[in-house]
Amino acid sequence: MAELRGLMMDLPLSIGSIIDHAAERHADVEVVTRRADGSVHRYTYADVRARSAALAHALLDWGIRQGDRVGTIAWNSDRHLELYYGISGIGAVVHTINPRLFADQIAYVIEHARDRMLFIDAELVPLVEALGDKLPHVETCVILADAASMPATKLPNAIDYETFLRGKPRDITWPTLDENSASSLCYTSGTTGNPKGVLYSHRSTVLHALSGCASQRSRRGSYEVILPVVPMFHVNAWGLPYVAPMLGAKLVLPGPRLDPASVYELFENEAVEYSAGVPTVWAWLLAYVRAQGLRFSTLRALGVGGSAVPASMIQAFENDYGVEMLQGWGMTETSPVCSLGILKRKHEQSAERIAYRAKAGRFVYGVQTKIVDDAGNVLPRDGVAQGELLVRGPWVASSYFDDPEATEAKFTADGWLRTGDIVSIDPDGYLTIRDRSKDVIKSGGEWISSIDLENVAVAHPDVAEAAAIGVPHPVWSERPILVVIPKPETKPDRASILAFLDGKIASWWMPDDVVFVDDLPHTATGKVSKMTLRERLKDYQLPATPSGKS
Repeated sequence: MAELRGLMMDLPLSIGSIIDHAAERHADVEVVTRRADGSVHRYTYADVRARSAALAHALLDWGIRQGDRVGTIAWNSDRHLELYYGISGIGAVVHTINPRLFADQIAYVIEHARDRMLFIDAELVPLVEALGDKLPHVETCVILADAASMPATKLPNAIDYETFLRGKPRDITWPTLDENSASSLCYTSGTTGNPKGVLYSHRSTVLHALSGCASQRSRRGSYEVILPVVPMFHVNAWGLPYVAPMLGAKLVLPGPRLDPASVYELFENEAVEYSAGVPTVWAWLLAYVRAQGLRFSTLRALGVGGSAVPASMIQAFENDYGVEMLQGWGMTETSPVCSLGILKRKHEQSAERIAYRAKAGRFVYGVQTKIVDDAGNVLPRDGVAQGELLVRGPWVASSYFDDPEATEAKFTADGWLRTGDIVSIDPDGYLTIRDRSKDVIKSGGEWISSIDLENVAVAHPDVAEAAAIGVPHPVWSERPILVVIPKPETKPDRASILAFLDGKIASWWMPDDVVFVDDLPHTATGKVSKMTLRERLKDYQLPATPSGKS
């Protein structure tokens, strides 16, 4: 029997259509930016669309064509938002570059991507200038400033952004693009080897944003004011610069100032209802509001990802401030959102609500998953079995950009992404991240979750941050130690930390030592770099005491 095809219009999904939608249906909704000098800039989605069109014309006049890569080194701002739409809208690729990468990594990703142009925030110009002659393919640099605030620079063919846009038409009919054509490029933080490029498509970006909108609508009313603390240079700010205009939500962009006082001020002044960021930012904010005796007037929820959130933080925000924490899971390779901490009704009302909030959420529609053991056998979703999480879906990468060796190591022959996360999934679909495969501590043939150990440790009243790593042991292969940053004006000791852990973890998980430090190394995305920490402590020797493993 011949295939019977549906009689539906075949209109490609495109990023340009998102800002067209916002300008037509939410024209007067505000987009607010706090600039580096502290001033606040306000305009509307209609203005975003008009200036994105002017940018598109400027790029075309300059010679940018479909598939060309255009780099951005910028904070969360109105001009960066225009780059999202103006570059992708004409079929070029917006390559968001993380300024927190090491200098050699920044040079590597710009050259590996073959960026023809760079758009750079004025205060980040010295960062690029320091790269010297390492960027032979960059033809010009546009500084995200006006002529009056344009810094002196020796960058090639430098021009200020407002001059670049001056006189260009403020309307455009976006070209019809294949929805599978590339739209944006983001590199992983490169904790091992060079960063790896993840090349998103118009289709993947729009579908990921639609999933974000669906998740918003599935809650008790969608948010009308959204502030992404998560940076626009990292996985497209988790899709929020696309979700907000789709929803018609006011978008508040915080610029470079992410200290808790500045974030709180924006929350209150702009009536923010939802924000998203890594746990470290919310730990700082919680400490700040506690110390200052402050409350939140409008904030209802915080999205959180990047690393595990201690149950104590979730409980404090919910019980003390009425703010819900929605933990999720994702990776640069997954656009990133794959799971969200939206509870089932039976768990929302249960005494174990906080425990379920501390999990990494449930997978959203469109993401397929399985957990496998070292031999590749699929494990049950019983909440007990632990194995590596494999994922696939319409917004999950199928390979790395121009990196066949990394692709072979990370993707299976039958099309699954190896995440490197050791997880369990319970019968209700809740995901628990047990560890990274390279960070799990294997003692006597059994796994110890560094994440679970750290989450218990940071509940200690004198612990600001903690990291658990395995160190060599002559009998057990590895034993855990806990590396701790004390809170200011406190002096916890080894005995008090171990006494606090006693009864809260399995006896054989008990760290063999506690090491106190002034700081912990972090990756460019804010996670503790266990690789760097292990290198720092490569000469560490366990104390000559019997192991706590039973």
